[in-house]
Amino acid sequence: QVQLVESGGGLVQPGGSLRLSCAASGFSFSSYAMSWYRQAPGKERELVAGISSGGGDLNYADSVKGRFTISRDNAKNTVYLQMNSLKPEDTAVYYCKALRLWTYWGQGIQVTVSS
Repeated sequence: QVQLVESGGGLVQPGGSLRLSCAASGFSFSSYAMSWYRQAPGKERELVAGISSGGGDLNYADSVKGRFTISRDNAKNTVYLQMNSLKPEDTAVYYCKALRLWTYWGQGIQVTVSS
């Protein structure tokens, strides 16, 4: 059974930090590119950051470059998103996605940036 389980979300003040984790099981994690997406109320889901299967290729949305860092630990079947200097506009439900031959999505986790 394929599972992607996000954790680490919550409420944080502007300027603060959070680290999201996405634990994978049920498929060959190290063979899959992984991404983080987010969806704010009333908006379309958008790509935040992506990382190749081996971790050597990274890409980021312009809106998070220099503030967010994606990484992965293939030994732990986990992908991370370190989010620093958070802004209210980063408020959204964050999803992890696995992509290779198939696409798998996590259930999403809420991140709220507010004072």
